[in-house]
Amino acid sequence: MAVLVTGGAGYIGSHTVVHLLERGEEVVVLDHLGTGHRAAVKAPVFYWGDLRDEMLLNRIFQEHRIESVIHFAALSLVGASGENPLAYYDNNVSGTRCLLSAMVTHGVKRIVFSSTAAVYGEPETVPIPETAPLRPTNPYGETKGVIERMLDWCGQAYGMKSISLRYFNASGAHPAADVGEDHHPETHLIPIVLQAALGRRESVQVFGDDYPTPDGTCIRDYVHVMDLAEAHGFALEHLRAGRPGGVYNLGNGKGFSVREVIRTAERITGRRIPIRTAPRRPGDPAVLVASAEKARAELGWHPRHPELDEIIASAWKWMRRHPRGFEEGESFESKGCRI
Repeated sequence: MAVLVTGGAGYIGSHTVVHLLERGEEVVVLDHLGTGHRAAVKAPVFYWGDLRDEMLLNRIFQEHRIESVIHFAALSLVGASGENPLAYYDNNVSGTRCLLSAMVTHGVKRIVFSSTAAVYGEPETVPIPETAPLRPTNPYGETKGVIERMLDWCGQAYGMKSISLRYFNASGAHPAADVGEDHHPETHLIPIVLQAALGRRESVQVFGDDYPTPDGTCIRDYVHVMDLAEAHGFALEHLRAGRPGGVYNLGNGKGFSVREVIRTAERITGRRIPIRTAPRRPGDPAVLVASAEKARAELGWHPRHPELDEIIASAWKWMRRHPRGFEEGESFESKGCRI
Protein backbone atom coordinates (compact mmCIF):
# COMPACT_ATOMS: atom_id res chain seq x y z
CA MET A 1 0.00 0.00 0.00
CA ALA A 2 1.31 3.43 -0.95
CA VAL A 3 1.00 7.06 0.09
CA LEU A 4 0.43 9.52 -2.74
CA VAL A 5 2.26 12.81 -2.15
CA THR A 6 1.11 15.63 -4.41
CA GLY A 7 3.59 18.47 -4.75
CA GLY A 8 6.33 16.15 -3.54
CA ALA A 9 9.01 18.02 -5.52
CA GLY A 10 8.43 21.21 -3.54
CA TYR A 11 10.20 22.39 -0.41
CA ILE A 12 8.09 20.89 2.38
CA GLY A 13 6.80 18.09 0.16
CA SER A 14 10.28 16.79 -0.73
CA HIS A 15 11.36 16.78 2.92
CA THR A 16 8.19 14.91 3.88
CA VAL A 17 8.86 12.34 1.16
CA VAL A 18 12.33 11.74 2.63
CA HIS A 19 10.80 11.36 6.10
CA LEU A 20 8.22 8.86 4.84
CA LEU A 21 10.88 6.82 3.04
CA GLU A 22 12.98 6.77 6.22
CA ARG A 23 9.92 5.33 7.99
CA GLY A 24 9.69 2.55 5.42
CA GLU A 25 6.62 3.89 3.62
CA GLU A 26 5.94 3.20 -0.07
CA VAL A 27 5.65 6.64 -1.66
CA VAL A 28 4.30 7.82 -5.03
CA VAL A 29 4.96 11.46 -5.96
CA LEU A 30 2.98 13.67 -8.36
CA ASP A 31 4.28 17.13 -9.27
CA HIS A 32 4.10 19.35 -12.35
CA LEU A 33 7.53 20.88 -11.56
CA GLY A 34 6.22 24.41 -11.98
CA THR A 35 7.96 25.46 -8.77
CA GLY A 36 9.38 22.16 -7.50
CA HIS A 37 12.58 20.40 -8.53
CA ARG A 38 12.99 16.91 -9.96
CA ALA A 39 16.32 16.58 -8.15
CA ALA A 40 14.49 17.01 -4.83
CA VAL A 41 12.36 13.89 -5.35
CA LYS A 42 13.94 10.91 -3.61
CA ALA A 43 11.01 8.51 -4.11
CA PRO A 44 11.51 5.88 -6.82
CA VAL A 45 8.05 6.47 -8.31
CA PHE A 46 7.45 9.94 -9.75
CA TYR A 47 4.72 11.19 -12.07
CA TRP A 48 5.17 14.48 -13.89
CA GLY A 49 1.81 16.11 -14.43
CA ASP A 50 -0.89 18.47 -13.29
CA LEU A 51 -3.33 17.74 -10.49
CA ARG A 52 -6.16 18.88 -12.76
CA ASP A 53 -5.38 16.09 -15.25
CA GLU A 54 -8.14 13.69 -14.21
CA MET A 55 -6.98 10.96 -16.59
CA LEU A 56 -3.52 11.02 -15.03
CA LEU A 57 -4.94 10.96 -11.52
CA ASN A 58 -7.09 7.93 -12.30
CA ARG A 59 -4.09 6.22 -13.87
CA ILE A 60 -2.02 6.76 -10.71
CA PHE A 61 -4.76 5.33 -8.50
CA GLN A 62 -5.17 2.38 -10.86
CA GLU A 63 -1.44 1.59 -11.11
CA HIS A 64 -0.76 1.78 -7.36
CA ARG A 65 -2.58 0.67 -4.25
CA ILE A 66 -2.94 4.16 -2.80
CA GLU A 67 -4.25 4.04 0.77
CA SER A 68 -3.66 7.67 1.85
CA VAL A 69 -2.84 11.06 0.33
CA ILE A 70 -0.65 13.90 1.58
CA HIS A 71 -1.57 16.97 -0.42
CA PHE A 72 0.98 19.78 -0.89
CA ALA A 73 0.42 20.76 -4.53
CA ALA A 74 -0.50 24.47 -4.69
CA LEU A 75 0.51 27.89 -5.88
CA SER A 76 1.74 29.66 -2.75
CA LEU A 77 3.05 33.18 -3.40
CA VAL A 78 1.00 35.66 -1.43
CA GLY A 79 1.77 38.67 -3.65
CA ALA A 80 1.16 36.79 -6.89
CA SER A 81 -2.18 35.54 -5.56
CA GLY A 82 -3.36 39.13 -5.26
CA GLU A 83 -2.24 39.91 -8.80
CA ASN A 84 -3.88 36.83 -10.33
CA PRO A 85 -6.47 35.39 -7.93
CA LEU A 86 -8.23 33.32 -10.59
CA ALA A 87 -5.05 31.35 -11.24
CA TYR A 88 -4.93 30.49 -7.54
CA TYR A 89 -8.56 29.41 -7.43
CA ASP A 90 -8.06 27.35 -10.58
CA ASN A 91 -4.87 25.63 -9.47
CA ASN A 92 -5.46 25.26 -5.74
CA VAL A 93 -9.22 24.82 -5.44
CA SER A 94 -10.00 23.17 -8.79
CA GLY A 95 -6.91 20.97 -8.50
CA THR A 96 -7.97 19.78 -5.06
CA ARG A 97 -11.49 19.10 -6.34
CA CYS A 98 -10.01 16.82 -9.01
CA LEU A 99 -7.90 15.04 -6.41
CA LEU A 100 -10.82 14.52 -4.02
CA SER A 101 -12.99 13.27 -6.88
CA ALA A 102 -10.35 10.67 -7.77
CA MET A 103 -10.08 9.65 -4.12
CA VAL A 104 -13.85 9.13 -3.92
CA THR A 105 -13.85 7.13 -7.16
CA HIS A 106 -11.08 4.83 -5.93
CA GLY A 107 -12.26 4.53 -2.33
CA VAL A 108 -9.34 6.35 -0.69
CA LYS A 109 -10.58 7.95 2.53
CA ARG A 110 -7.53 9.49 4.26
CA ILE A 111 -5.88 12.81 3.38
CA VAL A 112 -3.43 15.10 5.18
CA PHE A 113 -3.65 18.61 3.76
CA SER A 114 -0.94 21.28 3.67
CA SER A 115 -2.75 24.40 4.86
CA THR A 116 -1.28 27.67 6.11
CA ALA A 117 -1.34 30.26 8.88
CA ALA A 118 -2.44 32.70 6.15
CA VAL A 119 -6.02 31.53 6.77
CA TYR A 120 -6.01 33.67 9.94
CA GLY A 121 -5.09 37.02 8.40
CA GLU A 122 -4.55 39.72 11.04
CA PRO A 123 -4.65 37.87 14.39
CA GLU A 124 -6.69 39.12 17.32
CA THR A 125 -4.63 37.19 19.87
CA VAL A 126 -1.05 35.88 19.96
CA PRO A 127 -0.16 33.00 20.17
CA ILE A 128 -2.82 32.13 17.59
CA PRO A 129 -5.09 29.18 18.46
CA GLU A 130 -6.93 27.03 15.92
CA THR A 131 -10.20 28.60 17.13
CA ALA A 132 -9.13 32.08 15.97
CA PRO A 133 -11.37 33.67 13.31
CA LEU A 134 -10.42 32.89 9.72
CA ARG A 135 -9.98 36.23 7.95
CA PRO A 136 -7.41 35.74 5.18
CA THR A 137 -6.08 38.93 3.65
CA ASN A 138 -5.00 37.43 0.33
CA PRO A 139 -6.36 34.94 -2.24
CA TYR A 140 -3.70 32.35 -1.35
CA GLY A 141 -4.92 32.13 2.25
CA GLU A 142 -8.52 32.23 1.04
CA THR A 143 -8.03 29.23 -1.27
CA LYS A 144 -6.52 27.21 1.57
CA GLY A 145 -9.51 28.02 3.76
CA VAL A 146 -11.89 27.00 0.97
CA ILE A 147 -10.09 23.65 0.67
CA GLU A 148 -10.33 23.07 4.44
CA ARG A 149 -14.10 23.49 4.14
CA MET A 150 -14.21 21.22 1.08
CA LEU A 151 -12.56 18.53 3.19
CA ASP A 152 -15.16 18.98 5.93
CA TRP A 153 -18.00 18.52 3.45
CA CYS A 154 -16.29 15.50 1.88
CA GLY A 155 -16.06 13.98 5.32
CA GLN A 156 -19.80 14.39 5.83
CA ALA A 157 -20.74 13.17 2.35
CA TYR A 158 -18.20 10.42 1.63
CA GLY A 159 -16.76 9.43 5.01
CA MET A 160 -13.39 10.94 4.09
CA LYS A 161 -11.08 11.56 7.05
CA SER A 162 -8.80 14.59 6.84
CA ILE A 163 -6.30 16.59 8.83
CA SER A 164 -5.36 20.13 7.82
CA LEU A 165 -1.97 21.32 9.06
CA ARG A 166 -1.63 25.10 9.30
CA TYR A 167 2.07 25.93 9.00
CA PHE A 168 3.79 29.01 10.19
CA ASN A 169 7.28 29.82 8.75
CA ALA A 170 8.88 26.66 7.36
CA SER A 171 12.67 26.87 7.38
CA GLY A 172 15.88 24.86 7.47
CA ALA A 173 16.92 21.73 5.58
CA HIS A 174 17.40 17.99 6.09
CA PRO A 175 20.67 17.45 7.96
CA ALA A 176 21.80 14.59 5.70
CA ALA A 177 19.56 14.11 2.65
CA ASP A 178 20.32 16.22 -0.39
CA VAL A 179 17.20 18.39 -0.17
CA GLY A 180 16.78 22.01 0.84
CA GLU A 181 14.98 25.27 0.10
CA ASP A 182 15.16 26.66 -3.44
CA HIS A 183 12.35 28.94 -4.65
CA HIS A 184 12.25 31.07 -7.78
CA PRO A 185 11.69 33.84 -6.87
CA GLU A 186 12.83 33.42 -3.28
CA THR A 187 10.48 35.14 -0.83
CA HIS A 188 11.39 33.50 2.50
CA LEU A 189 13.56 35.46 4.91
CA ILE A 190 16.15 32.86 5.97
CA PRO A 191 17.26 31.80 2.46
CA ILE A 192 17.28 35.47 1.38
CA VAL A 193 19.56 36.31 4.30
CA LEU A 194 21.85 33.37 3.50
CA GLN A 195 21.98 34.34 -0.18
CA ALA A 196 23.28 37.72 0.98
CA ALA A 197 25.88 35.92 3.10
CA LEU A 198 26.97 34.03 -0.02
CA GLY A 199 27.21 37.23 -2.03
CA ARG A 200 24.28 36.36 -4.27
CA ARG A 201 22.44 39.45 -3.01
CA GLU A 202 23.89 42.87 -2.24
CA SER A 203 21.73 43.26 0.86
CA VAL A 204 18.60 42.17 2.71
CA GLN A 205 15.56 44.42 2.71
CA VAL A 206 13.99 44.88 6.13
CA PHE A 207 10.39 45.91 5.58
CA GLY A 208 9.64 48.25 8.45
CA ASP A 209 11.66 48.98 11.58
CA ASP A 210 8.96 50.79 13.56
CA TYR A 211 6.71 47.93 14.63
CA PRO A 212 5.69 47.65 18.32
CA THR A 213 8.30 44.92 18.94
CA PRO A 214 11.54 45.01 20.98
CA ASP A 215 13.72 45.91 17.98
CA GLY A 216 11.06 47.41 15.72
CA THR A 217 11.01 44.55 13.18
CA CYS A 218 8.38 41.89 12.57
CA ILE A 219 8.38 38.73 14.67
CA ARG A 220 7.60 35.37 13.09
CA ASP A 221 7.38 31.75 14.24
CA TYR A 222 10.06 29.69 12.43
CA VAL A 223 9.62 25.91 12.44
CA HIS A 224 12.17 23.46 11.08
CA VAL A 225 11.02 21.77 7.86
CA MET A 226 11.89 18.33 9.27
CA ASP A 227 9.61 19.01 12.23
CA LEU A 228 6.87 19.76 9.70
CA ALA A 229 7.69 16.57 7.81
CA GLU A 230 7.45 14.55 11.01
CA ALA A 231 4.08 16.15 11.79
CA HIS A 232 2.71 14.71 8.54
CA GLY A 233 3.78 11.27 9.68
CA PHE A 234 2.02 11.76 13.01
CA ALA A 235 -1.11 13.02 11.25
CA LEU A 236 -1.13 10.01 8.92
CA GLU A 237 -0.85 7.58 11.84
CA HIS A 238 -3.60 9.49 13.66
CA LEU A 239 -5.97 8.90 10.74
CA ARG A 240 -4.86 5.29 10.24
CA ALA A 241 -5.73 4.62 13.87
CA GLY A 242 -9.31 5.68 13.15
CA ARG A 243 -9.12 8.85 15.20
CA PRO A 244 -11.08 11.93 14.12
CA GLY A 245 -9.54 14.50 11.81
CA GLY A 246 -9.28 18.22 12.40
CA VAL A 247 -7.06 21.27 12.00
CA TYR A 248 -3.73 21.78 13.73
CA ASN A 249 -1.27 24.65 13.95
CA LEU A 250 2.39 23.75 13.47
CA GLY A 251 4.89 26.18 14.92
CA ASN A 252 7.52 26.61 17.61
CA GLY A 253 5.24 28.66 19.81
CA LYS A 254 7.88 31.39 20.03
CA GLY A 255 8.94 34.07 17.61
CA PHE A 256 12.12 35.66 16.31
CA SER A 257 12.41 39.15 14.83
CA VAL A 258 13.86 39.93 11.42
CA ARG A 259 16.92 41.47 13.07
CA GLU A 260 17.37 38.40 15.29
CA VAL A 261 17.38 36.20 12.20
CA ILE A 262 20.00 38.39 10.53
CA ARG A 263 22.22 38.53 13.63
CA THR A 264 22.00 34.77 14.08
CA ALA A 265 22.84 34.20 10.41
CA GLU A 266 25.88 36.47 10.74
CA ARG A 267 27.08 34.44 13.70
CA ILE A 268 26.49 31.08 11.97
CA THR A 269 28.08 32.09 8.66
CA GLY A 270 30.83 34.31 10.05
CA ARG A 271 29.93 36.91 7.43
CA ARG A 272 28.51 40.40 7.58
CA ILE A 273 25.06 40.73 6.02
CA PRO A 274 24.18 44.24 4.75
CA ILE A 275 20.62 45.41 5.29
CA ARG A 276 18.44 48.11 3.74
CA THR A 277 15.41 49.41 5.56
CA ALA A 278 12.29 49.70 3.41
CA PRO A 279 8.72 50.79 4.17
CA ARG A 280 6.33 48.35 5.79
CA ARG A 281 4.50 46.02 3.43
CA PRO A 282 0.71 46.37 3.55
CA GLY A 283 -0.93 43.67 5.65
CA ASP A 284 2.21 42.56 7.51
CA PRO A 285 1.23 41.99 11.17
CA ALA A 286 3.80 42.88 13.82
CA VAL A 287 3.76 39.42 15.42
CA LEU A 288 2.66 36.00 14.13
CA VAL A 289 3.27 33.14 16.55
CA ALA A 290 1.46 29.80 16.72
CA SER A 291 -0.20 28.05 19.58
CA ALA A 292 0.65 24.41 18.77
CA GLU A 293 -0.64 22.87 21.99
CA LYS A 294 -3.39 21.01 20.18
CA ALA A 295 -0.89 19.21 17.91
CA ARG A 296 1.20 18.31 20.95
CA ALA A 297 -1.77 16.95 22.87
CA GLU A 298 -3.64 15.11 20.09
CA LEU A 299 -0.96 14.15 17.55
CA GLY A 300 1.92 13.68 19.98
CA TRP A 301 4.00 16.12 17.92
CA HIS A 302 6.54 18.57 19.27
CA PRO A 303 9.36 20.43 17.51
CA ARG A 304 12.65 18.53 17.79
CA HIS A 305 14.65 21.40 16.30
CA PRO A 306 13.23 24.56 17.88
CA GLU A 307 16.39 26.64 18.14
CA LEU A 308 16.97 29.33 15.54
CA ASP A 309 20.71 28.52 15.46
CA GLU A 310 20.02 24.92 14.41
CA ILE A 311 17.43 25.95 11.82
CA ILE A 312 19.75 28.47 10.17
CA ALA A 313 22.80 26.19 10.42
CA SER A 314 20.97 23.40 8.56
CA ALA A 315 19.87 25.83 5.82
CA TRP A 316 23.41 27.22 5.56
CA LYS A 317 24.93 23.75 5.26
CA TRP A 318 22.65 22.93 2.32
CA MET A 319 23.07 26.31 0.63
CA ARG A 320 26.86 26.12 0.79
CA ARG A 321 26.67 22.77 -1.02
CA HIS A 322 24.13 24.18 -3.49
CA PRO A 323 24.93 27.89 -3.93
CA ARG A 324 22.76 27.99 -7.06
CA GLY A 325 20.07 25.69 -5.75
CA PHE A 326 19.09 22.46 -7.45
CA GLU A 327 20.56 21.67 -10.83
CA GLU A 328 18.23 22.73 -13.62
CA GLY A 329 17.80 21.42 -17.13
CA GLU A 330 17.20 17.79 -16.21
CA SER A 331 15.28 15.75 -18.76
CA PHE A 332 12.24 14.00 -17.38
CA GLU A 333 13.09 10.74 -19.14
CA SER A 334 16.64 10.62 -17.81
CA LYS A 335 15.37 10.96 -14.27
CA GLY A 336 12.77 8.22 -14.52
CA CYS A 337 9.68 10.41 -14.78
CA ARG A 338 6.40 8.79 -15.69
CA ILE A 339 4.46 11.03 -18.05
